[in-house]
Amino acid sequence: MFTGIIETKGIIKNIFLKGSNKTFEIESDITNELRVDQSIAHNGICLTVEKINEKIYTVTAIEETLQKTTACLWQINDTINLERCLLANSRIDGHFVQGHVDTTAICIAKKDNNGSWLFTFEFDKKFAALVIEKGSVCVNGISLTCFNVTNNSFDVAIIPFTYTHTNIGKIAIDDKVNIEFDVLGKYINKFKSVE
Repeated sequence: MFTGIIETKGIIKNIFLKGSNKTFEIESDITNELRVDQSIAHNGICLTVEKINEKIYTVTAIEETLQKTTACLWQINDTINLERCLLANSRIDGHFVQGHVDTTAICIAKKDNNGSWLFTFEFDKKFAALVIEKGSVCVNGISLTCFNVTNNSFDVAIIPFTYTHTNIGKIAIDDKVNIEFDVLGKYINKFKSVE
């Protein structure tokens, strides 16, 4: 379980194909604090630490993950957002995030508002029931509040701290991002559909 408050960034140093999977070697300033078998959110994707070697740690994305997330697009030297799992005695500054990406979205607009930035993301309208005005959404692992919601898009406003301390500043128009919708909304939607 995560909160969507990004702790740091990592750099992809190597990528290896293993059957239908991809293994990533990632350099990060928190590597020396990690342990094997720990869950880390990578751009919102929960992946397990498999190996640690000084400043580099290793994770693998299986075929299911590669098909549903942007991990299939990652390249060497890409910067990714990192968050370690929630401690039971921590404040929850974002919202409950599982690290289970629902879909990808495309950035269709990016505007500099002279002190903040406005992004518009477009997603498959089959997820429309999971996005509400002023609701929570996780974009590349970042807990954000969505507004100007339509049946296939939403806006998010980015403060300077988030813009510089995550990889959202590198997102350009037509780039894909990982989206995880609010887990509470998903369960409510499921209950309504089985009634």
